Amino acid sequence: MKRALDLLTVAAYLTLLAGTGKAHDAVAALVLGAVYVAGATVGFAWVLRRARRGTSIAYVITQLLLGYAVFVASWAAVGAVLLLLVLVSHSVLLLSPPWTLALVVLVPFAHTGMAWRDALREGLGMLAAAAFAAVLTHLMVREQRARTELAATHEQLRAYALQAERLAAVQERNRVARDIHDGLGHSLTVVQMQVKAARAVLATDPGRADAVLAKAQDQAEQALAEVRRSVGALREPRTAVPLPEALRELVALASAAGVPTSLDVTGQARPLEPAAEESLYRAAQEGLTNVRKHAHASRAALVLDYTGEAEVRLEVRDDGAGPAGDPHDGGFGLVGVRERAAFAGGRMSFEPVPGGGAALRVAVPG
Repeated sequence: MKRALDLLTVAAYLTLLAGTGKAHDAVAALVLGAVYVAGATVGFAWVLRRARRGTSIAYVITQLLLGYAVFVASWAAVGAVLLLLVLVSHSVLLLSPPWTLALVVLVPFAHTGMAWRDALREGLGMLAAAAFAAVLTHLMVREQRARTELAATHEQLRAYALQAERLAAVQERNRVARDIHDGLGHSLTVVQMQVKAARAVLATDPGRADAVLAKAQDQAEQALAEVRRSVGALREPRTAVPLPEALRELVALASAAGVPTSLDVTGQARPLEPAAEESLYRAAQEGLTNVRKHAHASRAALVLDYTGEAEVRLEVRDDGAGPAGDPHDGGFGLVGVRERAAFAGGRMSFEPVPGGGAALRVAVPG
């Protein structure tokens, strides 16, 4: 904006230079015009940097009086009119709208001294030109500010997008970590328990040991498939098998690994959102894994409750030693269960139960 006004100022002075041939004092007009141009370029830049109201007002008044002098000395040359219009644009950049309006009203008084009809005619024309210059400059300033704000907003949006991308990456890493823990960790725990059981009866009952090892082999193959899905971040949703049937498979594996486990399904089973169903399945998986690894339990029980109108609840209960330390603190597995439940819009709790043991409870909308 300032560069454009500087060019307009120089162009106005050149116009003044070409139109002072009929002036009664061409030298005075050119000298005063040169002083005006110096003030409108170098002086304006200095005032604009200081950005002080008093300095800006003094600049505008000084340039207005100097502009009047150039106008009179040049006999109302077109170049003098253009210099005054440049001052109007400067006032838009330096002062508030009321001050600019006052300047627009004062500019036509350069015609004072003419015959009243000529002064009125020329003054109205200059008033219209000054108002047009003020409005045009104001619109250009608004556009420039809008472009600046748009660029700043664009940069902010880029920063937000980068932050969202990083957050998505963190969430994806956490998801893969949960999948590895819930899937591979559970499978390896079952394999470990089955191998121990096979070794315990290998000498006395080879047939039973072979059957247990066959189950361990099947579980190891499932673990390998789980690893492949997790590493590729393309783990297939477990929606092909209904949730009660999938829980029965978990119960059978837990019982075969040495901890007799029961499943009780209450209410009418109904389809759930994939995230909710996955949350319940992984909670059961993690709960039974913890029972086998930490609880020292003799029995475990799963309860899948569909009786609620707005939610489905799952409980994993055992008769073991109960949670060690603060039941609200837990390893990565319980953290993953809590995160999955929260993602599905549900909640999780893990606490000791009267008489010994612990209960993992998860409720999700459905």
